[in-house]
Order: sequence, then structure tokens, then C-alpha cells
Amino acid sequence: MLSVIERTCAVTAVALLALSGAACSTQDPAPDTPDVAAPPPAPPPPPAPESVRANELGKVPVLMYHRITTEPSSVYDRTPQDFRAELERLAAEDYTPITASEYASGRIDIPAGRHPVVLTFDDGSTGQFALDGAGRPAPDTAVRILLDTAAEHLEFRPTATFFVFDPPFEDPGGKTTLPWLHEHGFEVGNHTLEHPNLGQVGSAEAQHQIAAMQRKIGEALPDVPVRALALPLGVHPDDEALAADGSADGVTYHHDAVFLVGSNPARSPFDAEFDGQNIPRIRSQAATGEEAEYGSTQWLDELAGDPESRYTSDGDPDRISAPNSASADPAPGLPGLYRY
Repeated sequence: MLSVIERTCAVTAVALLALSGAACSTQDPAPDTPDVAAPPPAPPPPPAPESVRANELGKVPVLMYHRITTEPSSVYDRTPQDFRAELERLAAEDYTPITASEYASGRIDIPAGRHPVVLTFDDGSTGQFALDGAGRPAPDTAVRILLDTAAEHLEFRPTATFFVFDPPFEDPGGKTTLPWLHEHGFEVGNHTLEHPNLGQVGSAEAQHQIAAMQRKIGEALPDVPVRALALPLGVHPDDEALAADGSADGVTYHHDAVFLVGSNPARSPFDAEFDGQNIPRIRSQAATGEEAEYGSTQWLDELAGDPESRYTSDGDPDRISAPNSASADPAPGLPGLYRY
């Protein structure tokens, strides 16, 4: 049996241990439990369409570029400085680039109050895109300028559609360049194998030209569908349906969108008169020069002077908004239509 002294010592020891544990608990917390990341806050709902004057039945500029070169030789050429200035203008006027296929299919998911613009490049020249020794877009190419512009303007998405013939960007088979473009959010479209006037060749040759380039692109980008075609010189085959659907040499192709040469702003894909097989494009051009009245400077000026006519997003890709005053009629049965 413990003596009084022993019992006292035992109680004292227990008390000291308790105090020691309490003191340690204030200085040395229990081992950390794994952090559980809090879910990111839900994005705020888009504003009321009225507040941004949304008009998703409005016009969309589809801009057409060819060579980006320091030595222009035709109205189809732009210098790197010209291209940079045009992108800066588009960013300042609240345009957001989308791809040709996104536009034609109506997959236009851009912030409320902004306007879609489709940047398209024909032929696949090295001034549009080339990689330097480190595998990065070369200085003063269109891709480098577009990436730089997007880095300075967060809602100016760095994307475009490149309509290529063989060899794209002087890269045999496009084996290096086409995968880079696809992996970095750009779209590759068909511009035929050899860039013929499709209106001057027979149906079999027209299909061969389109299908053969489809094969080339498919070899560089397996399992990536090619959904857009830019007609060389803007000319359809005699059988216009062959631009959208056909086959040759064991290759079948289908294009949701067929693009013409420079003309005027395109209709909204939700417009009742939208024609995905005859989409007009605007040639990138200064305010002066041959047929400047059809060029990008002229048309961007007109759209800026009549902002209600432009496609303006409501910020909700599942809803189509337009004022009652919109001049275009919506496509029949258009789901999610909101009028104000």
C-alpha cells in the first residue's frame, strides 16, 4: 500500500505530466492533416443581356490573311507591323478570336460584351508560322505576334485557323508545324493539295485535290477532324456540293464550313440566312490601295460606327440573345433564344 508521501509524489507527477502535455500542445500542434483544397468559387453568372447590349444575331468579321512579310508585293500581303497594329485595334475594340469551326458551328463561348472575330490564314507560308531553333514561334511571324498580343490583352484569345496546302510552312508533311499548332489551340483547315482553281477542273480532280490534302493533314494530325475548307481563289467546283462532301483515293471528307475570298462581314451562325458553305471573308488591308473599300480597315470602321450591327456576346453559350430591333431573323427553331 502506498504511503501518504508516495501517493503525494504520484499525484504531483501526474499533475506535472498533464501540465507538460498542455504546454507542449500549445507549442507543438498535432501532426498536420493533409490539406484539402477548397473548391474554387463558382464564376459569377453572366450579366443581363440588356446590360451589355448583346446581339448574337449580329455580323462577324472573318479576316483573311496571306503573306506576313517585310516586303509586300500585293494587296494580299501585310507587314508584321501592319498585322500587329490590326490585332491591337481588334483587342482595343473588344474582339475575341475564335476558330473557323467554332464560328460556323455556333460554339461561340466568349465573355459578355465582347465580339467574335475569326482570323484565317491561307496557304501556310513561313511568315505566318515557323519555329526557331528552340522550337518556339519565330519572331515577327503571325503566330508570334498573336501570342504576344494575347499576353498583353487577357481576353484576346490566341487562336486562328490556318488553311494549308502542300507543303505547309515549307515543312514536309507538316510533321512538325501542324502538331505544334494543334497542341497550342490553333485550327488547321484544308486549302487543297496544289491550290488549283476548282472551277476549272473536273469533279474527280476537285475531290482528289481536297481529299489528298485531307490525307496529308491526317497523317500529321491523326484523329483530328478537318472541318473547314478555304476555296482557292474563292471558287467552288462546278458541283458546289463537292466542296463540303466528297471522296477520292480512299479518303472521305466533310466540311461544316466553306470559306470564300475577301468580301464583307459574315452573318451570325444563328441568322436564318447563314450559309455555312459560302462564308465571306474580309481581306486584311489598309484604308488605301486596290479595292480598299472591301478591306478590313474599311469594314472595321463601319462596324465600329454601327456597334448595334455587330455580334455581341451575352456571355452564356447556352443562350442566344438579341434585341427586338435586330435586323436579322433567327434561324427557325433556334433554342434558347432571348429577346429584349
